[in-house]
Amino acid sequence: MTGYKKYKKTRKTNVLNVLMLLCGIIVVSFFFPRRGEFNYEYEQGRPWAYSLITAPFDMPIYMDSLTIVATKDSIDARFAPIYERDSKVERIRISELYADLDKDSLVTPRMKNAIVERVREVYRRGIVDNNTREGLATGRIPGLRRIVNNIAEPLPTEGVYSEREAYVYLDSIFSTPNYRSALSRARLSDKLVPNIIYDSIGSRRVLEQLYQKAFAPVGVIQKGERIIDRGEKVTPQLYTVLKTYEQMANDRNKVVEGDHYPVVGQILLVAILFTGFFIYVYYFRPRTYVDLRKMFFLLLFITVFTAGALVVKDTSANAIYLIPFATVPIILSTFIDSRTGFMANVMVVLVCALALPSPLEFIVLQVVVGVVAIVSVYSLVRRSQLVSCAFYVFVAYCLVYIGMSILINGSVMSVSKHMFLNFALNGVILSFNYVLVFVLEKLFGFITPVSLVELSDVNNAELRELSEKCPGTFQHSLQVSNLAAEVAHSIGANVQLVRAGALYHDIGKINNPAFFTENQRGVNPHDSLMSDHSARIVLRHVSDGVQRAEKAKLPDVIKDFILQHHGRGKAKFFYMKACELAGGAENVDASLYTYPGPNPNTKETTILMIADATEAAAKSLTDHSDEAIRTLVERIIDSQRAEGLYVDSPLTFREMEIVKKTIVERLCMTYHTRVSYNVKSASEAEKKNENQSKN
Repeated sequence: MTGYKKYKKTRKTNVLNVLMLLCGIIVVSFFFPRRGEFNYEYEQGRPWAYSLITAPFDMPIYMDSLTIVATKDSIDARFAPIYERDSKVERIRISELYADLDKDSLVTPRMKNAIVERVREVYRRGIVDNNTREGLATGRIPGLRRIVNNIAEPLPTEGVYSEREAYVYLDSIFSTPNYRSALSRARLSDKLVPNIIYDSIGSRRVLEQLYQKAFAPVGVIQKGERIIDRGEKVTPQLYTVLKTYEQMANDRNKVVEGDHYPVVGQILLVAILFTGFFIYVYYFRPRTYVDLRKMFFLLLFITVFTAGALVVKDTSANAIYLIPFATVPIILSTFIDSRTGFMANVMVVLVCALALPSPLEFIVLQVVVGVVAIVSVYSLVRRSQLVSCAFYVFVAYCLVYIGMSILINGSVMSVSKHMFLNFALNGVILSFNYVLVFVLEKLFGFITPVSLVELSDVNNAELRELSEKCPGTFQHSLQVSNLAAEVAHSIGANVQLVRAGALYHDIGKINNPAFFTENQRGVNPHDSLMSDHSARIVLRHVSDGVQRAEKAKLPDVIKDFILQHHGRGKAKFFYMKACELAGGAENVDASLYTYPGPNPNTKETTILMIADATEAAAKSLTDHSDEAIRTLVERIIDSQRAEGLYVDSPLTFREMEIVKKTIVERLCMTYHTRVSYNVKSASEAEKKNENQSKN
């Protein structure tokens, strides 16, 4: 039945992990840029940094930007705008003038006819606005045109008046007091308005036609024809060709019906890279693979980061270098391990490189920077290390970029200053990883070396209370912490985790300090209790410790040390005592004397269980010779193995031998025999030296 349950659990783990993998592949493939996108970075006047480009389709050749500007300026300077004559204006204004003169009793019919006839003559010649008249006079406007049968024809401007000129002309003709008085009463200035009016729509249409004709393609680059090769200078003409290529490529960035093969290729490559990383975790990090929480975090983080990088990449030409790819190895090295961080970084970089036109420089840059980041945070014990890591990453970016630029272009002049700004911004963004580490630590229940260092501070509330109420237990915890840390270091386990776990493993004894030997001062309360009652109190320090840990909001990984430091072992002293009183083990309920467990299931918790038992037992020895300590350690380890306490432990036989050897060496150094020192002789010698110095 146990084997069947294990099979079902393994099968469930495999199914869930594969589903998470498929979700990651689908999400990244969805955000992957489709074929036809133009992803080259280039500047006018600089060498082309990529390989040969040939036209994937027929492309028109347009004149370069400088020629376009000059041509446009020339067209604008020679352009005669479109105007139209509005006969309705003339008719309305003359009618208004006629009516005003007709009402004036002082104006004779002869005067009225003369005035109206002159105004009609002015309107026949034409009135334009003052600005237009000035432009015609100065040559700023080369002439006027009108649309006749959809054709722009010249509009005669000879004799055309401005509003002001028309009024001056009429005023000069009718200079007698009677006429001037009549014109004033008729408000002549209000009757003289432009009847030749600017046609903005027609002018814009004609001008656009001139532009289109002038800017028409001057040639065609046929499909397969060479455009530019590596090292060539991007001239104004080539710059225009590349811009045309960019626009046409992006316009064609749609998968037409039946043209699905590029998308299939993208999905296949993404799937291969993701699956390769998945296989790595399965074979080389099995403990991570079976931990669904870690696998969910691992695949979710990689998927979100990769998809986000693909989205940000399209915002601008150099946006890909603003993305802090070093975040991947930093975060995964902190929460998983450095090798997994490196492999994930390589996988993410390769996926993103598939979306770039020239991936070599990008791959080299990001892989080197990833290695630098891993080395920088290999022993992360202070959050400030992430800031220094950002600086090292910036330096690595700059050096590798300079080297790649010289290698590809053969000159240091090809180095772009804008790239250094991108690298600096990248480093600034990367320096805020300490916030991301803190957030992920809380969201997924992980614990970082920084947090472990903080937990190991003996001034923390729980440890301070332990030292005050249980001084013997506190000293025992300190000694076990040092011993377990040394052992962890010898086999490559997490030293800081073992140290922190050992400090908290006995905090449950705070509730009943006098019931534990190391805190007793001559009085043993167990002497007046039954064996099962004493055992219950002793066993309860595990559950009490977990309750205190939960109240103090200690991480789950610390709770594991509290729960597992005795495993499913027995309180042997009271169990053996009960067996003696009951006349044999068969008459005793062993469960009353068994710790709740579970048994240690990590290297670190196994080390703590061994160190806890051996350190406590070594104190009770009367003979602290090397042989006696070695025998004690072997006896305790063999006893724990016989009880099945190592059944879930990942420690190998080789590692167990190293653990045993390290513990023996440390205990022998702790309890080594000291040289006898004669206090009386030393005192006499000191007095003798004093007398000699006085003499």
